[in-house]
Amino acid sequence: MAAPADADSGSSDKALIILQSLLCLLRDKNVLSRADIEELRDLVQSRAASRSKDLPCCTESANAAAVEMRDLGDYIGRRYGGKHRRTQ
Repeated sequence: MAAPADADSGSSDKALIILQSLLCLLRDKNVLSRADIEELRDLVQSRAASRSKDLPCCTESANAAAVEMRDLGDYIGRRYGGKHRRTQ
């Protein structure tokens, strides 16, 4: 019988795969632009950096999410291209 921590890890891996696939599909269908992905990446990074109490997870998980989002943004940028977000 698997330990509860293993079950949590498996379900979080499944959720991550589903969300990554969803973001790629939305980008593929031009529902999300590359700029939208960059904005989402920055939002995740800023929330992880702030370590605010409104995050439902620990700091390590928030930092891991920021790294995953950065990697996914890089992948989507290479795969689908598109215009970067304009800097103000």
